[in-house]
Amino acid sequence: MKKGFIATIGAFALSMTVIGSGFSAIAAEKEKDILNVAHRGASGHAPEHTLTSYKMGEKMHGDYIEVDLQMTKDGELIAMHDETLDRTTNGTGLVKDYTLKEIKDLDAGSWFNEKYPEKANPEYNGLKVPTLEEVFQTFGKNANYYIETKSPAVYPGMEEKLSELVDKYRINKDMLLVQSFSSESLLKMSKIDPSIKLVQLMWYTSPAAISDAEIQAIKQYAVGIGPNSGMIDKEYVQKTVQNGLEIHPYTVNEKEEMQKLIEWGVTGIFTNFPDLLHEVKKGR
Repeated sequence: MKKGFIATIGAFALSMTVIGSGFSAIAAEKEKDILNVAHRGASGHAPEHTLTSYKMGEKMHGDYIEVDLQMTKDGELIAMHDETLDRTTNGTGLVKDYTLKEIKDLDAGSWFNEKYPEKANPEYNGLKVPTLEEVFQTFGKNANYYIETKSPAVYPGMEEKLSELVDKYRINKDMLLVQSFSSESLLKMSKIDPSIKLVQLMWYTSPAAISDAEIQAIKQYAVGIGPNSGMIDKEYVQKTVQNGLEIHPYTVNEKEEMQKLIEWGVTGIFTNFPDLLHEVKKGR
């Protein structure tokens, strides 16, 4: 065999190796790009929506700090999932009926130790409900924030207040996502500040399909959707992505489901266990 021919074959083999490596790198990069959203912080390990939980979410490789918003009687935005204080504090009643000072007097951590004794930590006792302002002050303007306007109909002015704080703390809007089940709230956010990226949350009570009309309507104001993971299938995911929308299902806490959703092509996943999702992504 002539040397030139051998050299050609060698060069071809090398080029194919490089191309193959390129494809592998692209695949690895794509999987790395799947957003690991620490749902209410690392809420599988610490009391949800506390600074402790958010910090733990960061340490466990969560890409986003996910903050649910409620509003106090005196118009302050706080990080809390429920409209009531009962489940995650030692208080009772509606958030909107209490001032920030009254809510700051509550214990937002002991409930976790009681509910999950196997994960109890004395340091959780007495944790406080953080304001959105405190979250911004703690993590800074360049952190990734995924903020939900909860029950916006209950809290007139929530969107304006959120926008004011985003501007006050010069939050990097490239790293900010605002989500809601309320399309009205998202449209209001879009009107207040068109530069903020929005995600439409979806809640299904039975296995779902998404229509072309729905996708096109959502694309008018949002960059993505967030459906409940148990009610979607591969076709739902791929149709969404192929039409140019992000899809970040919630709330996924089992390794097998994470793997399945990644194989289907989701672009992000909400989880109470960001450390587990990190392991799944790393192991692929």
